[in-house]
Amino acid sequence: MTTCIGMIGAGTVGGGVYEIIMNRLNSSSATITKICVRDANKPRDFQIDSSITQVVTDVSSILNDESIDLVVEVAGGTTFAKDAVFAALKGGKSVVTANKALIAEYLDEIVSLVDEVNADKSKKAVKFGYEASVCGGIPIIHTLQSAYKGDIINEVSGICNGTTNFMLGKMEDGADYDDVLKEAQDLGFAEADPTADVAGHDVRAKIAILAKLAFGITVPIDTIPCIGITEISVVDFAYAKSMGCTIKLVGTAVRQSEFGEHDGALSVYVSPKLVPLNHLLASATGCGNAVAVDSSNLGTASFTGPGAGRYATANSVVADTMRVVNDTCPSSPFPMLSSSIDIDNDFVSAFYIRISFQDGLGIIRSVGDLAESQGVSIHSILQQPITDRMAADTVVTTEACKYSQVKALCELIEKEDFALSAPVFFPMISDY
Repeated sequence: MTTCIGMIGAGTVGGGVYEIIMNRLNSSSATITKICVRDANKPRDFQIDSSITQVVTDVSSILNDESIDLVVEVAGGTTFAKDAVFAALKGGKSVVTANKALIAEYLDEIVSLVDEVNADKSKKAVKFGYEASVCGGIPIIHTLQSAYKGDIINEVSGICNGTTNFMLGKMEDGADYDDVLKEAQDLGFAEADPTADVAGHDVRAKIAILAKLAFGITVPIDTIPCIGITEISVVDFAYAKSMGCTIKLVGTAVRQSEFGEHDGALSVYVSPKLVPLNHLLASATGCGNAVAVDSSNLGTASFTGPGAGRYATANSVVADTMRVVNDTCPSSPFPMLSSSIDIDNDFVSAFYIRISFQDGLGIIRSVGDLAESQGVSIHSILQQPITDRMAADTVVTTEACKYSQVKALCELIEKEDFALSAPVFFPMISDY
């Protein structure tokens, strides 16, 4: 029996999905019979077989077609896409999507809707696949759904945005932020408005999804602390190099642990991190992505690969599609459910703090006094040779403390006469 698929969207990823299913698989088990687009006359960069696939502009043509069993949504956004996905599920059609923003924002509603539809045992169960929503071609979603059932996950952390990883890699080589951003835009890695990438919003949606999978807890995305890369400079990479580290934008979901027991509250956050060069996350270069999962049984397992791109992302969409077709897709999109874990996004870490200052007497002493007032213990003080006393930098690293403590400390330092700007601060991986 052939599963008829209706696809919404025919852009970069949609084109890849069509080519893989219709040309490479050439399978009698699945075929794309309709594609919904805004403009049916727009030239496409892939060939559509009009004898098999009809191009339509009204999504109801797919949603109301009883011959279509599965809807693949690769249009993106959280308005039109949400209406289409919800209508498809309500209509008894399974859904595969690459839309991380939609899932992160409406996570609980999607889970409830799937459960509600599947409560009617007289009808065929619907499935919801979303492998391509996080880390493109890395099968991290399916791994967390199936490979950790007898395990206890302590932490999931990942480089989940290829654009910022590309930019930070270039900055590590000495390029300025503005130049690197323009290069990323020219290459098509970054949008004209790059905010979603450089401010960390893209990673925030992805780590919310991974947190739900790993811990069974829904963390509202607007409660997740999110620090982007806009304040990072080549100066930070110079200090990082002197410490045997690099800098990566990392999404983290971790159970807090005072004595290594990992049974505390769940902290979820997005921030640049100082990463030791021998840490597995440091190995992700260019537009690559990497995810590290720390668990009781396996210790730390790593997953690396392409985080974006036509065929990398399309491969994950097709993998989900075939799991639905072969009835091996999980019945619940988020198998783990927990109500016993508290959420505390005031996370604990050692921190890196860069202070830009006008040179003078007593600066280090003042910083030490302010740190003490906030309960922050200083671990080390680093300073490159001063070449301009009117504009210099020093770095302070801290012992483990709360995000709120370091944020308050930096706000106090900014008010000091010697400070030229707000300090740049972010967490460090210091226990590796």
